[in-house]
Parts: sequence; C-alpha cells; structure tokens
Amino acid sequence: MNRVGAQMVAGVVGLAIAFIASAPPIYAAAKKVDCDAVMQELGSGKKAKQVAVDQKISPSSVYRCKSKQKAAAKAAAKAGNEIAAKPAASAASAKP
Repeated sequence: MNRVGAQMVAGVVGLAIAFIASAPPIYAAAKKVDCDAVMQELGSGKKAKQVAVDQKISPSSVYRCKSKQKAAAKAAAKAGNEIAAKPAASAASAKP
C-alpha cells in the first residue's frame, strides 16, 4: 500500500507540474505598450531608459517600438517608390 500511495502522489505532482507549465503566462499580455506615446516622448529628446521609467514599461519595449516604427517607415518608403516607379515605366512605354 505504501508503494501505491507514493506512486499516486508522484502522479498528482507530475500532473500539477504539467498543468502549471502548460498554462499561458497571464502577466505577459496584461500591459499593452502605447508605441505612439513612446515615440512622442522619444521625439521630445528623452532617452529610452527615461521613457521606460515614465511609461512604466521595460526598456526593451521602448526599443521594440523604435524598431517597429523604423520598419513601418521603411515599408512606407518602399511602397512610395514602387508607386512612383510604375507611372514612369508606363509613360516611357507609351512613347513611340
């Protein structure tokens, strides 16, 4: 009986550990970062660490907002160049 009881306890502990490990971390999605506010403060001349303290976020979140903004600007510039290039190509092909 002692051996069976020990196996049951080990099984229950194993199930509890598996449940805890598989549960998604709730705290990770609890705080959304307002990247517009972060970029506005960075634009006013504040350092990333100071913005993080003021917004109560991590410095890595500030750097993540900076990289997202940089990628969005790069994509917008690329899209603008493609649109500008297409009419020029069609105008050149229209000339006989």
